[in-house]
Amino acid sequence: MSTPLGPTTGALAGVLVLDLSRVLAGPYAAQMLADLGATVIKVENPRDPDVSRGFPPYLTDGDDEFSAYYAQYNRGKLGVGLDLAAPGGTATLIDLVRRADVLVENFRPGTMDKLGVGYDVLRAVNPRLVYVAVSGYGQTGSRSRRPAFDNTAQAAGGMWSMNGYPGQEPVRVGVTIGDLSATLFAVVGALAALRHAEKTGEGQLVDVAQVDSVLALTETAVVDYTVRGVEATPSGNEHAWVRPYELFDCADGQVFFGAYTDKLWRASCALFGTPEVADDPEIDTMRKRFEPDVYARRVKPVVAGWLADRTKAELEALAGDVIPLTAIKTIGEVVDDPGTAERDMIVDADYGPLGILRMFGQPIKLSATPAAPGRVANRLGEHSTAVLTGIAGYDDERIAALRGSGAVV
Repeated sequence: MSTPLGPTTGALAGVLVLDLSRVLAGPYAAQMLADLGATVIKVENPRDPDVSRGFPPYLTDGDDEFSAYYAQYNRGKLGVGLDLAAPGGTATLIDLVRRADVLVENFRPGTMDKLGVGYDVLRAVNPRLVYVAVSGYGQTGSRSRRPAFDNTAQAAGGMWSMNGYPGQEPVRVGVTIGDLSATLFAVVGALAALRHAEKTGEGQLVDVAQVDSVLALTETAVVDYTVRGVEATPSGNEHAWVRPYELFDCADGQVFFGAYTDKLWRASCALFGTPEVADDPEIDTMRKRFEPDVYARRVKPVVAGWLADRTKAELEALAGDVIPLTAIKTIGEVVDDPGTAERDMIVDADYGPLGILRMFGQPIKLSATPAAPGRVANRLGEHSTAVLTGIAGYDDERIAALRGSGAVV
């Protein structure tokens, strides 16, 4: 559908998304759709808005402050304040659903049913609706209604047990990988379901669980267990079976060095002035170098010697386009890196008196329909009137009545 409120360019221009989700997994999925051109309406309960509006850091101007966390994951959305428990609230949401292509929510399974707007109800209203439900354990199964957070997914999905250093207690992944992985699978599912709906007019439920999403990112851990009976354990900065492929110290910090194939190993030996090492019969093949004892005793000391007295900059310049060697960079170094700017991965959004917010851009680069990530996020209820007029078709009198009942702000 086409709406005067939404973008007119972008791969998803004309797609209308209702975002009822909170915090990260759902909002980020809807934000990615917005970056790609969809019209996304953020629907929040004015009595209990998205809790991430209170997350630091903040853009500030005197007494006015706005969460940069919220801004990063809700950029480019229209904001509607809607209380489903107030008179007219549910009917208003249903009127928006009639026009929508996608709805995103990340409540605990059963919550939307209790509110009277579960999938079966909304599917009857709009058969082509793509209903994206992100939850901890999924919409089915005996654990579906358990409370869940990112750490729940890391624990239940197996990733926590694999991360950290050998012989020490496992360590959670330092970012909310349970939310972020569910985000990406939710976007893939939404786009696949949209394609089906466009062809057939039939919408569907897209059920994405954080636990499932984390499990799907455990690489070879599942088949190692099912084929060899080996359970993955923390391996620190080493790879389970690819060597050398880890962190090494250098003169002013650390670098990643990953020249594990025979071709890359020989190139490294030449580049670092030790061509004779390439012909050492104990480590002259990839398979020999993979052996843990040989790697620790022979290979790792060679690589450490190559790198120890050189700086990160010197090593990156020396490696160039020949071997995989990358400085371990801080976030500040990444933000200020010219390569980051070349990829448009830091974008600016102008929040007027609050200042300019610099945030990460959109990693999906489309040649014909580029994304538009550098937009501002909505204030609570900022676009209620415009959305209800332009999309739901309400007149001023009806909107005033909804405001009077407390259903809309």
